Amino acid sequence: MSLVVKEKNHVRLVFLGAAGVGKTALIRRFLTDTFEPKHRRTVEELHSKECEVSGAQVRVEILDTSGSYSFPAMRKLSIQNSDAFALVYAVDDAESFESVKSLREEILEVKEHKSPPIVVVGNKADNGVERRVPVEEALSLVELDWNSHFMETSAKNNENVLEVFRELLQRANLPGQLGPALCKRRETLPKERALRPPINKTNSCSLS
Repeated sequence: MSLVVKEKNHVRLVFLGAAGVGKTALIRRFLTDTFEPKHRRTVEELHSKECEVSGAQVRVEILDTSGSYSFPAMRKLSIQNSDAFALVYAVDDAESFESVKSLREEILEVKEHKSPPIVVVGNKADNGVERRVPVEEALSLVELDWNSHFMETSAKNNENVLEVFRELLQRANLPGQLGPALCKRRETLPKERALRPPINKTNSCSLS
């Protein structure tokens, strides 16, 4: 079965979740294969990759959003302009899992219940001894009740990070599959400056 590129030549993935759950860490691990243990506050950052898909150039944008709920208008705009959603919580933080439930409702409201592609990500799986969200509970809710995809990750140990992006792109109907050599990891994440517009950073990759 042949793969056909969508008419539009770009797709935007947005990462949403409470502060400190590891959204930036997951994106950093994917882009640069590095991990920074110190949490830094993110307002909003937009990263862009030019990818070759079935011989065509496709721009993959990754939006890293604030974990603060002080920017509801910014978050609504991020949801409106995105194609697929990663809802991230920390397995050692039950409140962050409750935030995922609220964010999903907001996505459905903004997208007018049009079944937007959602992947729920339980990050910090390496911290299992401090677990506060049972994997069975999350799996049942997300896959059975929400009909969305669920996986646990560790940005620290680089577990299932690539799989998150692969699943997001597949659910956004972007053809092709992510391979281990997807990116020429030359991305340098910008340092955060409070209350500034999103920063666009571009590098290239290939989808085969």
